[in-house]
Amino acid sequence: MQLDGLTIVMLVVLAVLVIFMFRNSRKRQAQARELQSKVAVGAEVMTNFGLYGTILEMDDEENQVLLETTPGTVLKVHRQTVTRVVTPSPLDGIDEPIDHSTDGEPEYGERIDESIEAADKPAIEKPATDTLSSDKTDKKGDE
Repeated sequence: MQLDGLTIVMLVVLAVLVIFMFRNSRKRQAQARELQSKVAVGAEVMTNFGLYGTILEMDDEENQVLLETTPGTVLKVHRQTVTRVVTPSPLDGIDEPIDHSTDGEPEYGERIDESIEAADKPAIEKPATDTLSSDKTDKKGDE
C-alpha cells in the first residue's frame, strides 16, 4: 500500500484532533474536581440556571444540596446543578462618585438628576387672559 500526500495529511489532522479531544477532556475533569473541592457548606454558589444561593446542607448519597436563596427560602437541587462557586470581587461595594463635567452635558447613558434638570429649564409664564374686560371695552367703543 502506497501512502500519498493526501492520506498523510488526513492522518496528521486526525491525530491532532484526537490529541485536542483528550486534552480538552482532561481539562474539563480537572475543572470538575476543582469545583467539587470548593463546594462546601456555607459557600455562595450559582446554579446552571442562574440561581444564586448559599449551601446549607449537602447530601452525598442522594446528590442533593439545600440552597438558601433569600432568608427563609430554602431550595433542594441536584448537586450537579451547582456550576460555580461565587467569590466576592474586591471591587464589589465600592461606589465611585459620578463626575459631572464642567460643560454640563451628561455622558452617553448617564442620567441627569431631576433637580439639575428643573433648574436648567426656564420658567414658562402663562399670559394673562382677561377676555371679559377687553371684550367690554371693545363693545363700548363700537356703540
